[in-house]
Order: sequence, then C-alpha cells, then structure tokens
Amino acid sequence: MSRRPGRGRGVIEEPKDRKKTLRRLLRYLRPYTLQLIIIFVLMMISSIAMVAGSYFIKPIINNYILPGDFRGLFRMLLLLGSIYLIGALFSYIYERWMLHISLKIIYGIRKELFEHMQKLPLRFFDRNTQGDLMSRYSNDIDNLNEALSSAFLSVVSSAVSFLGTLIAMLTLSPILFPLTLLTLAAMLYAGKFIGDKSKNAFRRQQKELGQLNGYIEEMMEGQKVVKVFNYEAKNVGAFSGFNEQLRLASVSAMTYGGAMMPTMMNLTTISYAMITLVGGLMTLAGRFDIGTLIAYLQYSRQVGGPIGRSTQQVNSIYSALAGAERVFHVLDEAPEIDEGKVHLVNVRLEDGKLIECVEACRLWAWKKDNGSGEAQLIPLKGDIRFHDVNFGYVEGTPVLKNISLFAKPGEKIAFVGSTGAGKTTITNLITRFYEFGSGKITYDGIDILDIAKDDLRRSFGVVLQDVHLFSGTIRDNIRYGNLHATDEEVEAAAKLANADKIGRAHV
Repeated sequence: MSRRPGRGRGVIEEPKDRKKTLRRLLRYLRPYTLQLIIIFVLMMISSIAMVAGSYFIKPIINNYILPGDFRGLFRMLLLLGSIYLIGALFSYIYERWMLHISLKIIYGIRKELFEHMQKLPLRFFDRNTQGDLMSRYSNDIDNLNEALSSAFLSVVSSAVSFLGTLIAMLTLSPILFPLTLLTLAAMLYAGKFIGDKSKNAFRRQQKELGQLNGYIEEMMEGQKVVKVFNYEAKNVGAFSGFNEQLRLASVSAMTYGGAMMPTMMNLTTISYAMITLVGGLMTLAGRFDIGTLIAYLQYSRQVGGPIGRSTQQVNSIYSALAGAERVFHVLDEAPEIDEGKVHLVNVRLEDGKLIECVEACRLWAWKKDNGSGEAQLIPLKGDIRFHDVNFGYVEGTPVLKNISLFAKPGEKIAFVGSTGAGKTTITNLITRFYEFGSGKITYDGIDILDIAKDDLRRSFGVVLQDVHLFSGTIRDNIRYGNLHATDEEVEAAAKLANADKIGRAHV
C-alpha cells in the first residue's frame, strides 16, 4: 500500500507575484475605502500620541520637578495622561473597526470560494487532494484574516512610531543620535538575518506538518485495508518518522522565531547603556540637562520595538499573500461549462398529448426548442446510445476507443472487466462528469451535449462505488436524492434498500 505523494501538504510559500496578489486583495478592501481612511487617521493620531507623550518628560523634569512646582506638575501630568488616554482609546477603536472589516472580507472570500467550488468540474477535484483543498479554507484564509485584522496595521503603525521616535530623538540630541543609528543598523541586520532563518524554518515546519496530517488522513480513511493486511506496526513506524521530522522542524522554527525579540531587547539594552554613559558624562560636563537625557533614554527604549514588531509581522504578511494567491488560484479555475438548452420538466398526459405541469407530476419529459419558437416535449424513457466514443483522462492516453453501445429502456446491463478497463468511465461520460473527446452520446435520441447538465444528472439514479454519508440522520441522507420526498417515500426507499431495519432507530 503506497502513499499518494503530496497529499494534504498545504505548504505555505512566499507568493509568486506579490504585486498582483496585493492588487487583487485591495479590490476586496475598496468598498471600505472611507472606513479605512478614518482608521488610518485614528492610527496616525494614536501612534503620534504615544510618541509625543515621552517628549513631555523633558519639560516635566526641567520646568516642574527640579524647581519644585507641584501645581504645574499636576497640570502637566493631567495633560500627559489625557494624551496617553486619547492614544489608547483611538488604538482600541481602529483595531476593533479593522477587525470588523477584516471578518466581513474573510466571510465574503470564504463564501465566494465555496460557491465557486460547487461550479468546478469533477476533474478539478481529482487533480487536487482533499487535504490541499481544505487548507484553502483553514490555513490560507486564517493567515489572510490575521494579516488583514492586525499585521498590516501593525506594520504601518510601527513605521509611524519608528519615524516619529527618530524625529523626536534627533530633535532632543543631534549628538547622541549617531549612537542610536549605529544600534538601529545592528538591529536591522539582526532582524533580517533571524527573519530569513525563521522564514525558512517555519516553511519547513509547515511542510512537515502537512506531510504528517496527510499521512494521518490517509491512514484514517484506509483503516480497513490497514487491518486486513496487518500493517499497524509499519504504519506506527512511518508515523513516528513523520512525527520526528515535524518535531525537529518545530524546534528549529521555535528557536529562530523566539530569538527575535530577545535579540532586539538585548541590542536595545546595549544602546541604552551606551547612551546612559555618554549622556551622563555630557550632563556632568554641563552639555546636557537631566530632562533631555531622561527623555532621550526613554525613546532609546522605545525605538527598537517597532523594528521587532515589523519584522515579525512581515512574515505573517508574506504567508497571508501566499495564502491569498492559493485561494485566488482556485477562484481562477474555469467553472464547468454548460451550454445545454434541453431541460427536464414535469408533464402530464391529456388526450394522448404531453402537457408541461406547473405542479409536481409523476411523468417527465425533455423540453427542447425545435427552432420555430415552440417547445417540443420528448418523453423521458432512458434510451442511452454511444456512437464511436473516444476518451482519455490524460491527453494522448486513451481509455475508451471507438466505443459503440446501447441500453434500451427497461434493459439491465452489466459491465464486466478488469480494473481500469473503463467501466466507471462509461458512467462518468453519461453523466458528463468528464467530457469525451470525439464521437456522440445520445439520450432518448438527444445529444447529451444539448442537455443542461443539472437536468441530465437529475434524470439518473446513481449508486456510487464509495458510499458517503453526510452528517445528519439516515432520513436526511436518503432524502438527499430528492429533497421534496415525503416521509412515506423515504421509508419506502429504505425498505427497497433493506436499510429500514438497520436505520430505524436513526431516521
């Protein structure tokens, strides 16, 4: 028993075309342009307020604390508290507002993706594994949601805070500023180095996780086969191998991922010590005042934070863009083409003539436009004929060659042959799950290419090789073939299938 390669991997990679993906993503944001502008303004005010608050340390110390003006100090503290309160309030408002917008966008994308998948041909689902498609709804859309709700805003907010902090530091002390720039250069280098290592490590972790999940999924689906051939021990060994690879990849990813903030904090501490030493000596020499030194030291503590936050969020944004690209790839898949103009309708028989019913009748007929503006009703009988049909799942590799056969109404026909002989393929062509290459298939004398696919498939009763039960009751599953079936009809169908006694307690 061999494992299908690539099953359910769901590997998160960098987007192949960032600009194209970002432009397409912006289309979903366009209806919220006004709200986004307001959010941006609130974010700017919040970021500036947080930066400006530290600048007030200088006048508070120099003008009020050292002279002993406690009344003035109280007023300044009230002003400073008001500034921080406004910043915190605006931050809460724009974050909540952006979260609301992002969830609406994600809701729309997830809905669009599911609706589009319902229109895709069966060939698409044969080419893509179940685990890989499920990762579009889970990993990819979750990553996109995280980026929309917080990562993008965090990067912009960090950039504003970083720029504002640099301006404030340069204003306070052009002499100490070069020391800050030296530390920032070290931070940027360390951030890029650790970020690249972290990105590769997390990519490997995602790959190993996808392989492990794919293996688990496959083994759960094939438990009967596993037990028949006594493969339990071998499967446990294979699982241990996948699990160990995931553990090693996770250790590497967590190591690099957890190193970012401590590195930034240590570099910030070194910068703080250097500035304290130089600034303290300058203060003792009369080149600096205490208020300026303390305010500058406060900014030196803050300046590394935006770099660390931005470095972490950039990886999240890359993952989100890669996930969006994978979602858009599915949305760009061509839907199933249906050019059929012949429809299945309810009819009744009056004076030997078929009349279309508005209400539910027991007879069915094909409604075909004969070209003169009048509809022709052709009784549904079930006459199927193949005329020199050729088909191959892969171009250049034929499965059926010049097949001609017929099934008259009321006949019972069995297809017998070895695996891969084309038995299931024939039924797939009748229902147009796949389109044949050449030849012709007729249904009650009508070319099936002229019949609308929904009506064509609605006219068949198909018992699939692999039984799939949907969540719900047995009654719900039996009714799946006819949602308008009454309880009596459902029970009659259960009796015909000898399922009435087994499922009586669950219908």
